[in-house]
Amino acid sequence: MTKLVVENLHLSYDAHPILNGVSFQLKAGEVVSLLGASGSGKTTLLRAVAGLEQPSDGKILLDGKLLYDGASAHNLPVEQRALGLVFQSYALWPHRSVFDNVAYGLKLRRVGTAEIRQRVDQVLTQLGLAQLAGRFPFQLSGGQQQRVAIARALVYNPPVILLDEPLSNLDAKLREEARAWLRALIIELGLSALCVTHDQTEAMAMSDRILLLKNGRIEQEGTPAELYATPKSLYSAEFMGSNNKLTARVVAVDGHRVRIAGADWELAGQAIDHVTVGAGAQAVIRLERVSVADGPGENRVRARLVTAMYLGDRWEYLFDRGDLRFRAFGHTPREAGEYWVEFPANDCWVFAAA
Repeated sequence: MTKLVVENLHLSYDAHPILNGVSFQLKAGEVVSLLGASGSGKTTLLRAVAGLEQPSDGKILLDGKLLYDGASAHNLPVEQRALGLVFQSYALWPHRSVFDNVAYGLKLRRVGTAEIRQRVDQVLTQLGLAQLAGRFPFQLSGGQQQRVAIARALVYNPPVILLDEPLSNLDAKLREEARAWLRALIIELGLSALCVTHDQTEAMAMSDRILLLKNGRIEQEGTPAELYATPKSLYSAEFMGSNNKLTARVVAVDGHRVRIAGADWELAGQAIDHVTVGAGAQAVIRLERVSVADGPGENRVRARLVTAMYLGDRWEYLFDRGDLRFRAFGHTPREAGEYWVEFPANDCWVFAAA
């Protein structure tokens, strides 16, 4: 069952286009992340769905009900859209208790006192906040404030919850714990959620599907595994994961298998774009796919190890060979010196030079 439909949405600030014909669907019980660099349009898209931004064209439907239609100038006010919204800043009332922050929207809707008590107590218990109901925001940790903001959004039992960078105010360690907790909560409650993030790890961990935006358009959409393992453009390949980007020229083409070369190196790769012999190319390979080899062989180059950096669960190596400078992951410390390094051809994605 489809909960949310966005069709050909356009939005501009003055004469500057922000959204350029965005279309997608959100299914019941699905988590979709809007991922992209700053200025890609992801937050504007979320705010347009919420009713906080005014598109110029397109349609937005929720459970078949029209929220926005550019052709008929229909635009349902934000308070009538019944969507749960979690702001990046949490936007908690500093002078109201946790209970009153969560209950405030229900009071505005003139829900009865007994029902307010029942619904607020239920959502606070679900989120592990029942014992904090009487505290004020300044008495809470960042993670607790985040949960209060989510409780306030969930207390309406909204058909879709909108999350705008919900973990960005937390420190790195707490973010890891919070994204696991939030994903578990979404699954447990069967929520449908649309989430904005610039953090690809966060998007992959929390989402059933990712929409990668670039310049107000969807560059690629799919499951986290699809975006990571089968990028369709240079932008998609570079945005996901930790990568090496190699600047080269194409020296041979055989179907999708190509050979690229630099000043004193040559490698086989897999063409994602249409490339021609003699043309410039950009190759992308994930760091974890590059490995130190025990000697010369297919698709290996000899390079100098500049340094090895300890990251806790692995080592990161920095190699140099003339115009070729790249990184790799490994599980053992290594001394500086010369090594053979392998680039698996199927994981070396070749794109036409921009």
